[in-house]
Amino acid sequence: MTAVKINAFETKSISSFVEESYLNYAMYVILDRALPHIGDGLKPVQRRIIYAMSELGLAWQGKHKKSARTVGDVLGKYHPHGDSACYEALVLMAQPFSYRYPLIDGQGNFGSLDNPKSFAAMRYTESKLSQYADVFLKEINLGTVDWQPNFDGSLEEPLRLPARLPNILLNGGMGIAVGISTDIPPHNLREVGEATCALIDQPNLSVAELMHYIQAPDYPTGGEILTSREVLLKMYETGTGSVRVRAKYHMEDNAIVIDELPYQVSGEKMQAEIAEQMLAKKLPMLDDIRDESDHENPVRVVLIPRSNRIDSEIVMQHLFATTDLEKSFRVNLNMVGLNGKPQVKSLHTILSEWLVFRKDTVTRRLKYRLDKLENRLHTLDGLLIAYLNLDEVIRIIREEDEPKSTLIQTFKITDKQAEAILEIKLRHLAKLEELKIRAEMSELNIECSYLLSILGSSLKLNELIKQEITADIEKFGDARRSPVVTRKQAVAIDETKLTPSEPVTIVLSNMGWVRAAKGKDIDGMSLSYKSGDNFLAQASGKSNQQAVFIDTQGRCFSLAAHTLPSSRSGGEPLTGRFNLTHGEKFPHVLINQNDAQYLLCANNGYGFICRFEEMQTRQKAGKALVSLGDSAQLFAPIELEKIEESLILVGTHLGKILIFKTNELAVLTKGKGNQLIGIPANKFKANADYLKFLLIINPQDTFICISGKRKIQLKPDDWAAYVSERGKRGKDLGRGIFIDQIYIK
Repeated sequence: MTAVKINAFETKSISSFVEESYLNYAMYVILDRALPHIGDGLKPVQRRIIYAMSELGLAWQGKHKKSARTVGDVLGKYHPHGDSACYEALVLMAQPFSYRYPLIDGQGNFGSLDNPKSFAAMRYTESKLSQYADVFLKEINLGTVDWQPNFDGSLEEPLRLPARLPNILLNGGMGIAVGISTDIPPHNLREVGEATCALIDQPNLSVAELMHYIQAPDYPTGGEILTSREVLLKMYETGTGSVRVRAKYHMEDNAIVIDELPYQVSGEKMQAEIAEQMLAKKLPMLDDIRDESDHENPVRVVLIPRSNRIDSEIVMQHLFATTDLEKSFRVNLNMVGLNGKPQVKSLHTILSEWLVFRKDTVTRRLKYRLDKLENRLHTLDGLLIAYLNLDEVIRIIREEDEPKSTLIQTFKITDKQAEAILEIKLRHLAKLEELKIRAEMSELNIECSYLLSILGSSLKLNELIKQEITADIEKFGDARRSPVVTRKQAVAIDETKLTPSEPVTIVLSNMGWVRAAKGKDIDGMSLSYKSGDNFLAQASGKSNQQAVFIDTQGRCFSLAAHTLPSSRSGGEPLTGRFNLTHGEKFPHVLINQNDAQYLLCANNGYGFICRFEEMQTRQKAGKALVSLGDSAQLFAPIELEKIEESLILVGTHLGKILIFKTNELAVLTKGKGNQLIGIPANKFKANADYLKFLLIINPQDTFICISGKRKIQLKPDDWAAYVSERGKRGKDLGRGIFIDQIYIK
């Protein structure tokens, strides 16, 4: 095994070195790049942006500053990565259509709902923290945060921010790491806050009981959530699932006005999808589409029906089924837990674990405040001693060489108290200052007792957390934007019902160019063709039917007849519509009703009956229809109208004729089929026999056989001798007679 030298003393095999390096990289991406932490609900880059902005003094009460200033501080001090990625993360936190509760207040072009990434460069935009960012920063300097060195060890940055609310659910997040991804939807602050308070009172609440408070995700762009409660319950219990969101619309003067879109759906793209259907004549009920969106109405798309008789409900159901007006969103509640490991968590686990984080944060804040108070009381005790012995203190300071140590020995005080006494200004030696100290000590003792009572009682601690969450609910909470509703499933309108039923003739050229001419009485040979090309085949039907093309390999392809180019043009090549691999050609074209039946037969003597519906496919690569072995060739398909009454006449190259009943053939969807006439095993060799003629005849028909200059007429009584069972060898027309042509008289 090849080895690599790690340092002067150690070597490792390449496989173990690569494995260890890749695992380190994977864990770095998972924990420090892609997944949010359950505590503050932020990824490292988001956390560093918020902290850097707070250090720059960009509070919500202040003025905006250039975004480039923030990005520069973040990259230079805390996050040594790409500036464009960092700026994009900043922009995302400022977009009200991306974040349910934006953390940054942007000024300038920060993108639009139609194109979220159309934001201006960071040298043009300005930003500051939003008021909601106080949730993360209000307690940062109160001893609630663990600090870590930045990337070069010159500064310290917070390991987590002391979030006062479970932001992991409020704003959600998306990320892709190595083998792990996360898709956490946003939720309503009021609902999540109330559910958290309920869980404080009753830690054993089930997910179903928590859903009395948290109905479903709540998206910043609104829309209706169609997912049933049962599916949502399973999603919140397992941490994975999906949510289906539908756009909102209302009627105005017989016009359909779409005013809310599903999350992350571009209005421009949605309009393009609708316009494409209108151009393709798949939406004949609509006359026009207008975008009336503006600053006051970020989404206002107006659909104009052709008349007031159009059912708007049917139109919208079709659009919900065929465009992004209705969309499913993947949910994967994957995050970094308090144990530092990524895990998919249930709703109950998320809120319970966040409460552990919050209780620890509040406890640290209270202890920090208590330490501050005790230190201040300690200092005030020393000052009070000084005021009670003011003359002696003054004497010591004036006469002693080392007054600090003398004060400590004389009054049995600490070094800190002695230092505070020495720092007293002359103007503070008044009698009034002593009264102020006693009053301050009394207030601080009361606060210390209050803090100690909370720290000593889990019930009081829980009550304090609830009060703080309730206060934030009142300050930042709002109404739900995405109501949970029950709607019937959207169904697209059948395309064939939308397309007018007009006579049409599909014309196919020898080089594989296709076009559609209006009418049935069209002579394809009379049309003009490109140089070197000529007429090959044609089929007549209706414009709302499917046209089927069968290639030389026995595969079938289909296209809607109304989508084919007009006969007034040169048409277009079928190679542009289908995915072909071997340069196949298309000798046959059909168009008919779905229940029509065709006889498919190859010159190897095998064939079967197939319904026209079975020849249709949406696959651009087509589908196998007839199995053609040994370079066999397919006859032009023949439509069968009265299978019970008709007969099949087959004739071979060497003059064998066989007539049998049509209903002896199997009706198949694909394959080789049944043997129509027995052909010797040496088929397709030199002078071998093969199937040459194929006719559908009725019992009263007379047909003509041409052999050279001879014409042989066979009336029903004459050809009765050739009737036999399917698959037989057949009977010679006469010794030495080779048939050149057969046709019905």
